[in-house]
Amino acid sequence: MSLTPSISRRALKHTRAIQIDAFVRDDDLWEIDAHVTDTKPFDLPLPAGNLPAGQPLHSLWLRLTLDRQFVIVEVEANSEAVPYRGHCNTIEPDYKKLIGLSLVKGFRHALRENIGGALGCTHLTELAQILPTAALQAFGGEINRAADQKPPQLDRCHALRSEGAVVAKYYPKWAISPPAGTDTESDLESPHLETPHLEPSH
Repeated sequence: MSLTPSISRRALKHTRAIQIDAFVRDDDLWEIDAHVTDTKPFDLPLPAGNLPAGQPLHSLWLRLTLDRQFVIVEVEANSEAVPYRGHCNTIEPDYKKLIGLSLVKGFRHALRENIGGALGCTHLTELAQILPTAALQAFGGEINRAADQKPPQLDRCHALRSEGAVVAKYYPKWAISPPAGTDTESDLESPHLETPHLEPSH
């Protein structure tokens, strides 16, 4: 277990699980399949009837198809399990509004504008919000390394900031000199640092 033991006795109330799988297609497009489930360890009374313990309150799927510039070319949403069948699942077609957006340039802002709040499903929209970093992690190595363009993962986390030591060592072309007096060498002395493969560290 990666967290310290809780200082108090506690009882499980809820489990949310998220799985993201990324694929390279034969037609040179990329696909990301994302799935979120919410379950309870006890029976849950719902307006539509009793939900047995362990059965999903939510089981929602989202697939984004991307071109090699991280632009969304197709979207599929599926509300497999929802608390209000016939209502929650009617919003699925609206996620096609994401077609044409770049997953790595202003995506989260555009997401809020198009299907944020009552314009979409809270859970599908939250699921979509975490897909930019997953896409960079999955497909960063597929990008042409010889291309004369800034690697898209730079400036997306603390370790890969342009003025940081990691960028200075591994991406010197894109490095920016830090302000005077800033210590950047300590980052490179970490025993956990590994050579990156065009993916974000977080």
